[in-house]
Amino acid sequence: MTDRSLYAALAGAILVAASSSLAMAQAPQPAKPAPQKAAPAQPAAASPSLLGQYGDWGVYMSQNAKTKICFALSQPKERLPANLKRDPAYFFVSTRPGENVKNEVSILVGFPLKEDVETSLQVGSDSYSLYARKDGAWVRNVAEEARLVESLRKGRYLTVKSTSLRGNVTTDRYSLSGAAQALDRAAQECR
Repeated sequence: MTDRSLYAALAGAILVAASSSLAMAQAPQPAKPAPQKAAPAQPAAASPSLLGQYGDWGVYMSQNAKTKICFALSQPKERLPANLKRDPAYFFVSTRPGENVKNEVSILVGFPLKEDVETSLQVGSDSYSLYARKDGAWVRNVAEEARLVESLRKGRYLTVKSTSLRGNVTTDRYSLSGAAQALDRAAQECR
């Protein structure tokens, strides 16, 4: 199973679990989308369990037939322009030891992205180019993920700028309060 397939298979279950736990700390969110189902050839993953909440970040664990999966996850605190209707957004840092994947960064933006337009992420003065596919974004240069994760540990906010399929330029701002602790807990659970 590819990283992107696993992401798609787990996204629905994570959205449901994350929405319920993060809703306690945030204002009510729009209706949750129905969970997505994995393609028949893919092993099904168990619903993720919340392991802990650290500031604005939650830590989740799930298991599929191949590996244990741990996520540090957060939702944006600010979404601009505010008047656009869109699904909830999530920023993930995932680890899958059975697939030798550590600290994979991915973003579910909550709307279809224009794939031929630059999507970017900024933490402090550090900038990262992302590639977009459907409603997700990943770090374009995988070699930069370790540097990005270190930036998440030290920064106060991260900002994701993207363009919707309809041409709307959007900015999502995430708090990094609790990110370092959440990343540590996810790493501890998925050694």
